[in-house]
Amino acid sequence: MFSRLAVWLALAAVAFGATSRLYLKNGEFHLVREYQVLDDRVRYYSTERADWEEIPLDLVDLDRTKKEATERAAAIEAESKTQAIEDAAVRADRRQVASVPEEPGVYYINGDKLATLKQAEVEVVTDKTRMVLKVLSPVPIIPGKATVETKGETAAFRVKSNEPEFYFRLSDFHRFGIIKLTRKKNARVVETVAILPGTEEKVEQQKQIDTFKKQEGEVLYKIWPEKPLDPGEYALIEYVDGEVSLQIWDFGVGPAK
Repeated sequence: MFSRLAVWLALAAVAFGATSRLYLKNGEFHLVREYQVLDDRVRYYSTERADWEEIPLDLVDLDRTKKEATERAAAIEAESKTQAIEDAAVRADRRQVASVPEEPGVYYINGDKLATLKQAEVEVVTDKTRMVLKVLSPVPIIPGKATVETKGETAAFRVKSNEPEFYFRLSDFHRFGIIKLTRKKNARVVETVAILPGTEEKVEQQKQIDTFKKQEGEVLYKIWPEKPLDPGEYALIEYVDGEVSLQIWDFGVGPAK
């Protein structure tokens, strides 16, 4: 009696509450909610007829029935574990988003912590002038070519990962992205600008990096590169297209050279 009960409990634990197949040796099967092995017969609850029925044990393929039930249980357990991992990741992501400061700026994701990037000062440099670019204030119209630069050949803030992730809280609904900076003596070039005479049109050229962007709030985004970054100098940039008005947060990948 004890052995029969143990068998029933083991099988019912897998099959209970879900429709499974009770296979017969001729290849056919019954759709059942649960079943019990009782001496020379099998008692099962038919989901097709919503009632208990019995069948001789020697007609039932118990090995195939148990094998499928075991595989199904393993699949359900694996799916449950995967879902639990995904749910935990979503909760962790929400906690991290909630921890992003309200102040506009860039925040580097370093494991479960955030590091604040310092906004860099930028200048508009022409053959004759050097002028500090105020935050998102359009540069005066001076026909000719200019470069927008930041001081120093390397950024103080370094990241070891070549696939860094950031939170970017914008100051307004502006364009933004990651750019590669070009090193020169004592400076790094953010972009080049050509101001056309007569039309006053400004043509800006930046080395934009392809990125993924995920909106996490009204003006809060998560941003990371589509491909691993080569060692070098980079910056996150917020700008108004065609106005030569921008602000940057510089960083370097790998050791400073």
